[in-house]
Amino acid sequence: MTHPSPHLPYGTPEAPRIAVRGEAVLDVDPEIARLGVTVIARGTDRRSALEDLTRRNAAVLDLVKSYGDAVEQLETGSFSVSPELGKHGRGERVRAYQGQVRLTAELGDFTALGELASRLATLELTRVDGPWWGLRPASPAYAKARRRAVEQAVERAREYAAALGSDLVALLELADEGAEDARPYAAPAPGMMRSAYGAGAPEGIPPLDLEPQRQTVRAAVLARFTMSPPAL
Repeated sequence: MTHPSPHLPYGTPEAPRIAVRGEAVLDVDPEIARLGVTVIARGTDRRSALEDLTRRNAAVLDLVKSYGDAVEQLETGSFSVSPELGKHGRGERVRAYQGQVRLTAELGDFTALGELASRLATLELTRVDGPWWGLRPASPAYAKARRRAVEQAVERAREYAAALGSDLVALLELADEGAEDARPYAAPAPGMMRSAYGAGAPEGIPPLDLEPQRQTVRAAVLARFTMSPPAL
């Protein structure tokens, strides 16, 4: 019966193994920006609260959609209408009803971002958070970082082999560092502005000057090679 050859993690004298790590860190311009919008309404009865919330939510949607292709995505995250109970007296007595809608707008056109943020902030009982800068999931920056990480791993392995008077012979393995968590990481940027709930919509308000925050993209790989016998 033939038994498989035992695993030799350190190679052999005839084919020594080199294990290296390659890493790349890129600073790139953001591709998208997200704004969080929260609309609230409060009324003495459920119907009036819901009607006000519906009207204000429609105003936000109409405003955001008026920017056309500059807005790449618009999503409603949550909706709620809940009673507020009185603090005094016996029993469960409803004092008022409060409604809330949360939305997220994603823009790829930063020239419209500041103006939209300013206009949203002036709407009645509307809160604006953000922007949060980021990259698209299929951004070329991720592939560029991966390529650079591989190139660095090969360069490092060659340097080690050359220091021993040797050359690389074959690639044994190439893997993302922490293979289950393989996609390069773009550090999230913190929100740059927060506007409280407004009471009116003043005319002629200037657009906010929002400077895009550069994104950090990282990639790391582990590579194993064999090399020719060194000249020791």
